[in-house]
Amino acid sequence: MTRISAEWLKDERLQALLAVLSDEGEEARVVGGAVRNTLMERPVTDIDIATTTLPDETIRRAEAIGLKTVPTGIDHGTVTVVADGRPYEVTTLRRDIETDGRHAVVSFGRDWQADAERRDFTINALYVDASGEVLDLVGGIADIERGVLRFIGDAEQRIREDGLRILRFFRFFAWYGRGRPDADGLRAATRLKDALKRLSAERLWNEARKLLAAPDPSRALLWMRQTGVLTIVLPESERWGIDTIHPLVAVEAGRGWKADPLLRLMAIVPPDPERLDELARRLKLANQERDRLLAFAREPSPAPDESDTALRSRIYFGDRQAIEDKLRLALAVWQGKVGQDASALETVAKLSARLAVADGFETPEFPLNGGDLKAKGFKPGPELGQEIDRLKRLWAEGGFKLGRQQLLDRAGGQASAQGEG
Repeated sequence: MTRISAEWLKDERLQALLAVLSDEGEEARVVGGAVRNTLMERPVTDIDIATTTLPDETIRRAEAIGLKTVPTGIDHGTVTVVADGRPYEVTTLRRDIETDGRHAVVSFGRDWQADAERRDFTINALYVDASGEVLDLVGGIADIERGVLRFIGDAEQRIREDGLRILRFFRFFAWYGRGRPDADGLRAATRLKDALKRLSAERLWNEARKLLAAPDPSRALLWMRQTGVLTIVLPESERWGIDTIHPLVAVEAGRGWKADPLLRLMAIVPPDPERLDELARRLKLANQERDRLLAFAREPSPAPDESDTALRSRIYFGDRQAIEDKLRLALAVWQGKVGQDASALETVAKLSARLAVADGFETPEFPLNGGDLKAKGFKPGPELGQEIDRLKRLWAEGGFKLGRQQLLDRAGGQASAQGEG
């Protein structure tokens, strides 16, 4: 018997919810990621609960102890219960009785084995009761110990039930697998990869983003490329390649950078604004993601020998995020060449210095405004704006050191001409 002891399981709100859902002959257990991550000594964020109570009874019992309920997926047996602002997804035990690769018709039940067997991977079908006793009906604990990501039952059948499980297979492998992916899962993903073409863009990008956020997604991406899955999800990567991912992950680890899914995406797609705009439209990226991707594509490649003043000026007038994205990727590329290219170490050092300047640059406030130039004789209009821009350039080229009076002294000759008119 396996037992777990975790702070999240001792939470009074959770214990009260498990207790009320386990009363009068019913049963409730925490299921999935919280159990898996606890056994793997990983952080726990979301807590999901499986229960024998039917959805309406779940709502009645939760509200009877003063908890808020939201019928988020009640047709599939899911009710979100909110306790002191924390949501718990509570789902009635069920089996899928009809699937089309995207949606399922379900039948509620009381059979824990059937509920476990309709899930995707063995490591996701682990349950724990309020006392900490783990229920493992499909060999999930053994797979965790071996670092194996394995479909429950027949891999092809699981994928036919929901084509997104192909991407989930590689995503969970990136996060939790060791060595080579499970052979049955790999074969099934390869044979059925066209199922991904029938899925919504939002579901695809949501899974791809989570995969790219893994500590090291490079092995998963390699297998996705070899099976043809990556070409379906990201056709832009086919001729560009994924070689930059591994050195990028190494640089992130060595320098303490937080894993950045969008930067990792930039590492495996060509910096072509037209193609990346199409990618953003196809996968329905959020506006902020799309804008960052396009700004990156339009930003010129960094020059390792660029002066501090020139770099700060570019940041002041340009897009800081795009400049830093370009610098980080260039640094990763050159880091990957160390040992093969005699100039790589020197280039890495120069790019590191450029990145340090960019990271440490605090955008200063321009000392002048339109009123200052009007007082000197400039009239409102395009010329005034052009003169402010010219003075800003002059100020930046001088290292942002010129003061207000020095800039006023350098204001153009149009002022007197305009004043005479």
